[in-house]
Formats: sequence, structure tokens, C-alpha cells
Amino acid sequence: MLGKPVSHSRSPVLHNAGYRAAGLTHWRYTSFECGEEDLKGLVEGLGQEWAGLSLTMPLKEEALRVAALVDPFAQAIGAANTLVRRAYGWHAYNTDAPGMVRALLEAGVSRTRRLALLGGGGTARAAIAAAASLGADVTVYTRRPEAAEELRPVAEALNVDLAGEPWDRAHEAATAPVVISTVPKGAADHLATADWSGRPVVFDAVYDPWPTPLAAAAQAAGCAIVSGLDLLLWQAVDQFELFTGVAAPVGEMRAALYAAG
Repeated sequence: MLGKPVSHSRSPVLHNAGYRAAGLTHWRYTSFECGEEDLKGLVEGLGQEWAGLSLTMPLKEEALRVAALVDPFAQAIGAANTLVRRAYGWHAYNTDAPGMVRALLEAGVSRTRRLALLGGGGTARAAIAAAASLGADVTVYTRRPEAAEELRPVAEALNVDLAGEPWDRAHEAATAPVVISTVPKGAADHLATADWSGRPVVFDAVYDPWPTPLAAAAQAAGCAIVSGLDLLLWQAVDQFELFTGVAAPVGEMRAALYAAG
């Protein structure tokens, strides 16, 4: 795991539990602090024993530039959270978006016409890609008016209809069938007072602290809740399989993740 900071990450717990359960006794997953300016040199200096890398902020865009080949899905999103060593060099993937889809599938969402998105940062890009997989139009509520426009190229590349709304109307997100919050902790706390009686599926990408006021209020109203831990699990499952070529032991990985909390 590379990023800055990474000391808080539960990814080593997830992956190492998977290696143990799968009998991959010689595999090990660790983490290093790395900034954008250091990524290229670090990747070029890795020995052949390195099968892959997980990347978190602020490296997800820089990963596209250091890769020999970029998966079309990651290219459309404009961010990669995974580098896998291939014979031709490093191949960049994005497992955040399929991780979101798998987390929503567990919550009973396989298709939806409309999705409300809170926030316009890097995770929001993955949410738009998840919306494409679910067949949904997206209404995005952002704190910066220009953030919605910054997401538009992603939406266009993925054939998603995108509408932007100001942050002071974010309470209207509660009327959508699916709500994904990608804003930092605390930013959506005021939405605990929104009207959640329509019982949308609410996906809050924050997992520390948990539950957030938003998630707690929505759950109390009867909404199905998806947490950032669910996303962390499913994006790691796809990474595990890309790195190893082995089916991920999802149950053991999930148990280790929740035990670590």
C-alpha cells in the first residue's frame, strides 16, 4: 500500500488475512508512505518479487502516468488504485468502482434509475463509474460549484447523465433511490436531519468514526446502509485476485477487517 498518509489503513490486515486463508505462505502485504513526486522512482526500483501495489491518495492519478498500460475503465475514471506487474510492465486498474457495485449488490441494489452523489473528489469519480454499471443517472451535490463540471468528462466517457446541484440543496439527495456520500468525515453530518422516510440505500464511504451521523439517521429511518468498510473489503477482493490469480477468501478477509475495528 502506497500513499500519504497510510498508517491508518486497514488494507494490510485484509490482504494478509487473505494470504493466510488461501495458503499463500510466502506472500506479504505492507505499506509505505509515498508522495506523488516519489511514485515513479519507487515503482521503477521495485524488484521482481513485487507482484502489485495498492494506491491511495494522493497517488491515484499519478498511477496512470507511471503505468505501461492502463485499463480502459481506469482511464475513463481518470484514476487507478492498483498496479499489477505484467510481462510488459505495470498495468493500472481501478477496483474502487467495481467494489462499490459489489457492496451495493450485497445491499440489494442491482439496477437503479437515479443515484444521488455527495461530493466531487476522487471517490466521486468511482461512484459515477458504479452508476454506469447500475444504469443510473447521477445528480451530484458539491461544495464547490466547479467540482461538478470537473466530473463531467468522467460521466461523458461512461455515458452517464450528470446533473450538478449546489451543496445547500444536498438534503434533496434523500429522495433518490440510492445515495452515495464521498465527502470527508463531518461534511455530511447536517444531513442527519434530512427526510429519510423514502428509505433509499445509503452508502457512506467514511468508516472511521462509524456510524456517521448521516448513516445513523438513515438507518434509524429504515434505510439499508453500506459503509466504507464494505467498499474497502470489495475493492481489496478484486486487488487480491489481480495480484495472485487466486480466488479471494472473502469470508476470512471480512472477518479480519471487522475484527481490526
